[in-house]
Amino acid sequence: MAKPDKRPITAAILPVAGLGTRVLPATKAIPKEMLPVVDKPVVQFVVEEALAAGIERIILITGRGKGAIEDHFDHMFELETSLRARSKDAALAAAADFVPEPGRVISVRQQSPLGLGHAVWCARHAAGDGAVAVLLPDVIIRAPRGCLSQMIDVYDRHGGNVVALEEVPWEVAFRYGIVDVGTRDGRTVEVTGMVEKPKPGEAPSNLSLVGRYILQPEIFAALETQKPGAGGEIQLTDAMASLLGTQPFHGLIYDGRQFDCGDKAGYVEANVAYGLDHPEIGDDVRRRLELLLADTGPTRARSVA
Repeated sequence: MAKPDKRPITAAILPVAGLGTRVLPATKAIPKEMLPVVDKPVVQFVVEEALAAGIERIILITGRGKGAIEDHFDHMFELETSLRARSKDAALAAAADFVPEPGRVISVRQQSPLGLGHAVWCARHAAGDGAVAVLLPDVIIRAPRGCLSQMIDVYDRHGGNVVALEEVPWEVAFRYGIVDVGTRDGRTVEVTGMVEKPKPGEAPSNLSLVGRYILQPEIFAALETQKPGAGGEIQLTDAMASLLGTQPFHGLIYDGRQFDCGDKAGYVEANVAYGLDHPEIGDDVRRRLELLLADTGPTRARSVA
């Protein structure tokens, strides 16, 4: 195995070209990444996580109809001018404060929906020569410290490649990308194998990949020749598996909780969790939820509205 590589991580790839079919009809005309969790679009949570970890450049892998994502990370001068003229300072801050400096967020078009691996490969010319982070933009990870920041700690110790992991019930492991593991050191494990959506009963462990990766640039060469896998798509997991044995791979069982906002139930769960914690409306959300749980009849439901 090659000596562990610790090239700086300067870029993060966010594949945002997906169609969002699991949450139709909401995503018929709105990118799934722009669906709000309380008052913030899903993709902003993920970009904030990357920037908090010290990432210098965000690469959005976009597709047709995704222009709203690019617009979100830009100034809207008409709105800001109107809010400023009306002294709506809080609203102005909400609209304008999270706008990265010019050139920090760039877009690359994925012309054909050929899978996550293909989307990552599309960033090959923009990513530079260092290691890259890949963050799935419909997965929000709520943690005391950002998941990617936790992973960078592991990277600084071990180099190579690092993936975020979460334990799932054995009976549903076939739904996920699953890793096989070797030695363990607390929350850090050596990754010895990977399989995307194993057959029921054949998963090597119950540790699933959760949509956060730190990868060496050799991943792009692996994706170049990667054949379609599960679902007839080019799978990132398969390309990573092809590098096992040539580069170190470690997994971090991160400290936190994920919300899959590409799934209807996961999206509702995220809104409840973040609504309860919201500094302005948290108490009101809790009161309304308690009323709904106590009695969901039509009379009580009207009184909550």
